[in-house]
Amino acid sequence: MEWQAVFTLMILAGVLGTLALTRISADLVLMAALALLLVLGVLGPVDALAGFANPGVITIATLYIVAAGLKETGAVQWIAHRLLGHPGTETGAQIRMIAPTGVLSAFMNNTAVVAMFIPAIQDWAQRLGIPASRLLLPLSYAAILGGTCTLIGTSTNLVVDGMLQSSQGIHLGLFELAWVGVPLLLIGGGFLVLFGARLLPDRGGISEELDMVREYGVEVEVAVDGPLVGKTIAEAGLRALSYGYLTEIDRAGRLITAVEPDRTLQGCDKLYFVGAPECASELRRIHGLKPANGSVHKLEVANHQRCLVEVVLGPEFSALGQTIRDSRFRTRFNAVILSVSREGKRVPGKLGDITFRMGDTLLLEASEQFVEQYRFRRDFLLVSALNDSTPPDFHKAPRALGILAVMVLLSATGLLSILEAAFLASGAMIVSGCLTASRARRSVDLPVLVVIASSFALGNAMTQTGAAQWVAGGLLGFGSLTPWLALAMVYVLTALFTEVITNNASAVLMFPIALAVSEQLGVSFLPYAVAVMFAASASFITPLGYQTNLMVYGPGRYRFMDYVRIGTPLSLLVGTVAIGLIPLVWGF
Repeated sequence: MEWQAVFTLMILAGVLGTLALTRISADLVLMAALALLLVLGVLGPVDALAGFANPGVITIATLYIVAAGLKETGAVQWIAHRLLGHPGTETGAQIRMIAPTGVLSAFMNNTAVVAMFIPAIQDWAQRLGIPASRLLLPLSYAAILGGTCTLIGTSTNLVVDGMLQSSQGIHLGLFELAWVGVPLLLIGGGFLVLFGARLLPDRGGISEELDMVREYGVEVEVAVDGPLVGKTIAEAGLRALSYGYLTEIDRAGRLITAVEPDRTLQGCDKLYFVGAPECASELRRIHGLKPANGSVHKLEVANHQRCLVEVVLGPEFSALGQTIRDSRFRTRFNAVILSVSREGKRVPGKLGDITFRMGDTLLLEASEQFVEQYRFRRDFLLVSALNDSTPPDFHKAPRALGILAVMVLLSATGLLSILEAAFLASGAMIVSGCLTASRARRSVDLPVLVVIASSFALGNAMTQTGAAQWVAGGLLGFGSLTPWLALAMVYVLTALFTEVITNNASAVLMFPIALAVSEQLGVSFLPYAVAVMFAASASFITPLGYQTNLMVYGPGRYRFMDYVRIGTPLSLLVGTVAIGLIPLVWGF
């Protein structure tokens, strides 16, 4: 081997070791590798930066905007509440959850699907009396499996498709992967349903820790023309929220303090909840509820520009000793007080009659600029915004789902490429008002794009220096391997990589090795590329290999061995099915 190939393999080993053994972010590690390859002359600027112009990478960036439009309108929650239903058993609950999660993940970024489903599943699990730990890990696995069913289901598929286009001139169709992806979803989902009860842990949710946080009282009203009228407390999902609980109902001046789960809701009912600050944000995501405080509607702030903010009153707050009603707080700060917490406990009584004291913590609905505007004002000792607390605009959910459907239709029929359809859909989300331009910019996950694009430099270096051919020769040196056995080796190596580094990075690094293996065997490269696609997504054994696994780690109160216990047999099952089916669809 020449020195360039040796140096490339050293950098590859350094990248893998750094990602697996340290907490340095993946984008920094891979950009450092790109810089070394460029500065030392292993690659020229065009080859080193080729990933930033790859169609797959640009498609991923535009699909982030489409997913953000679905999130801002509450489209996924809108679907979830209609599909989850009220199953009577844990097995029924898992089936009702896995099916819609898998289908949705096939058409939008599976990370976004899991992010929006987590609060809905937590609420649903508590309503059904099922531990959230029995559902959240299957949620992640179902999203991963669903993402393999179409070309746009996961960024890994788009990355490999982009490399296929640039190196081989091959372009996969939107539903071409479904021949393997759909059986994997059905078999993997069946495994979770049949064996989940034995392998999944039984742990409580974060609601048990509510007593340790600041406690607020939040009042909301049932919309007269909303979908909750005529439903019971349990059916509406209000019996046991993740961050609070329903204490009483005010119905036309009559107070109902013993709130039974089968009590039917009526229009204009005022519901009083007690819980953590996130309770207010959680209630905003339930279609059919609106703030009971009429002042919220008087805010001179558009719906999509609102968020929830916590402030602590300082000694120089001018309204100390005054009631909220007399202080004219909304007029002075263009913010509405939703609740008051004092010494970690909610302040009882009517909100307007509460008298301000120094150190009170107020939960406000305000504009996104409120934090920056009042962060250094002496009125408040502390000002902090609650993450992801903008209320969804449910009226625009059908519009966002329509845009998604048109995008899929245009791509599936071949009228437009996936990249072109994604560009049109992201623009439509902004033009139609489902998403603002500023939120569209913030929705693009730049570190992930940098990881993917900079990984291409390593892949190009592996190919151009001959390092990939050398590794392929080493793999084939174990004996006379059949194409099927070589495919299994490529799949297993990719699956091992994806458990310790990012799924996209493992796909990009294994792509040139898989290409070299197919060339040395003299067979078609396509089944090997598809094997890399599926193996890079098949991360079930650790919480670190795939982002959705990490997202459910905290809410489900999981431990590392929980993933090993259920993920190992699932990974073996999925790998066996994939290796068996891929050559039948894409022949050698």
